[in-house]
Amino acid sequence: MKKFFAGSAGLAGLVGFSVAICAGSLAASQDDDFMAMRQAFQVGDSARVAFYAQRLQGYVLEPYAAYYQLRPQLENTIVSADTIKKFLDRYQDSPLGDRLQGDWLKALGKTQQWKLFAEGYLELINGDTELTCYSLQQRLSVNDDSAYNAARPLWFNGRDLPESCTPVFDILISAGTLTMEDVWTRLRLALEMGNVSVAKRINQYLPVNQALNERKLTAATDNPLRYLEKHRNQIKTRADREIALFAMLRLLRSGPDQAYTYWGRIRGQFTEADRAYFMVQLADQAARRLNPHALDWFREAANIGSTPLPLSDAQLGWKARAALRIGNWGLVLETIEAMSAAEQEMGVWRYWKARALKAQGKTVEANAILAPLSTEHNFYGQLAEEELGVVMSALAEPYKATREEIAVIERSPGIQRSLALYRLNLRTEAIREWAWAIRDFDDRQLLAAAEVARRNGLYDRAIHTADRTRLQHDFSLRFLAPHREVMRDVLKQQELDEAWVYGLIRQESRFISDARSSAGAMGLMQLMPATAKWVAKKMGMQKYHKTLVTEVNTNLMLGTYYLKHVLTLFDNQSLMASAAYNAGPGRARQWRDEKPLEGAIYAETIPFSETRDYVKKVMSNSMYYASTFGHQMRTLRQRLGIVPSKNGADVSEEEDKPDENQ
Repeated sequence: MKKFFAGSAGLAGLVGFSVAICAGSLAASQDDDFMAMRQAFQVGDSARVAFYAQRLQGYVLEPYAAYYQLRPQLENTIVSADTIKKFLDRYQDSPLGDRLQGDWLKALGKTQQWKLFAEGYLELINGDTELTCYSLQQRLSVNDDSAYNAARPLWFNGRDLPESCTPVFDILISAGTLTMEDVWTRLRLALEMGNVSVAKRINQYLPVNQALNERKLTAATDNPLRYLEKHRNQIKTRADREIALFAMLRLLRSGPDQAYTYWGRIRGQFTEADRAYFMVQLADQAARRLNPHALDWFREAANIGSTPLPLSDAQLGWKARAALRIGNWGLVLETIEAMSAAEQEMGVWRYWKARALKAQGKTVEANAILAPLSTEHNFYGQLAEEELGVVMSALAEPYKATREEIAVIERSPGIQRSLALYRLNLRTEAIREWAWAIRDFDDRQLLAAAEVARRNGLYDRAIHTADRTRLQHDFSLRFLAPHREVMRDVLKQQELDEAWVYGLIRQESRFISDARSSAGAMGLMQLMPATAKWVAKKMGMQKYHKTLVTEVNTNLMLGTYYLKHVLTLFDNQSLMASAAYNAGPGRARQWRDEKPLEGAIYAETIPFSETRDYVKKVMSNSMYYASTFGHQMRTLRQRLGIVPSKNGADVSEEEDKPDENQ
């Protein structure tokens, strides 16, 4: 009997094993069919799409089969509203529904089927500028007077806009809602951004006898100094002035000082408004380049005419940063208070306003700003906490999702589709499905979803999802630490701070091992090819090949070696090393001042917005990792330190440095 039961158990095991193999084979086969169907969709082979769609009924990505069949029909014929509604009802838990709705609405807009468009537009969740302009066309077609004022703000944009906006603007100009002065304003915005092709299209709205000479505009674009030298005594009309101002903006690229010197030769031919405009542009660009004359030029601009030209929030931001660099707290406060109400609510300006108030002895007012800011989990929240005398300690007890909560998330069709798409290496589609699935989750659901992502090795989704919680948090999910065993070995070799390195990797790649940036940086630590090759040579790595850069161990070895290199270059100053890792050691040096700078002010005045944001987040991340790891805590201000002056003790880069900036 024992032999019989043993045989039965063995047979049952074999049957179960066979079923598992069959299930696995079916899944693999369906994956192959899906990829073949996707390729057929991309090349417009509707017959092959239909063939594979039949084979994929019941497959986790079946909604894509339906979308791939329906989407091409929008190109040549108008699909009925009923067909669209059926698709939306069936696949409302997927971003494909809203995507198809948007595609359908654009087809309706192109053919001006406004009744259907108006009904469908109300149901759309994620629109874009093209659809916004179609909606305005529809409203104008039924004499909706409110559409005129709704459309007007779209005009004041120096960027290229969709073709659907052109009929709207034509109507507004014909009706007088947009004046010729408005045309000049947008023309200047386009030239200010260097969008010459856009400026030429806007130019067509001006009367022929007032419009810009496009041949001159091209000449000013190609060689601004030569253009100015040739035409500086021929600035007669408004069109002449606009082209000359554009040439001066182009000249600014060579440096604010050179542009200011040349400006003195021609400024007498411009109106007060034009002179104020150029001086604001000059001052703004100077501030962004950390030029010491920036504040003088802001003052000069303010003194032109009886009414100072209003500054934008972005210009006021750089004026405030210039004031920070020289420690003029009164001007910092005055400049922040000139910003829009919405801009003043940004964490950055709340913090620096509080610091300015505190510097003037207004501690009570400062603390009233710092107290609510200190509850926010970011760079400025941490600095605010320290200003109040609180040192970051152990993080609050996390909320851990239950087994049942995790199971519910795992069964979610949207999450299942996202995981399937990740499995097929279709990252863009996977991220869209994930974002759609979690868009209305509460904190507990978000943390359960973050745990699902972590278990599936989707560290970027886990971090992103855990970051969205508002009241209940799990910082071990926000600040994941994968590959820690490998990391310990390489960190020991390089004698680097674990919390700082993890804070940097989190910002670089979100722990996506095969991450590739648009610039070509690769792997966890986002190494540029030349940097990786240089480091491999320095380390004496045998048989190195660029394909090894995305291998976890190799990437960490190379990345930490280079990080140690830049840290040594900057006398173990992790703030400057972080800036150097992102933008290159040369730039990190250039951004210093003639005198020592508080680290927070150095970080705030980094000219590159990407590097400025990067450095703040790396340093903030390091605080959370230190707490999560149970390290001895230092304040964020201690980590930021004091940045030495340009004239202080310095070190030089090695001559055999990599050719590319990190």
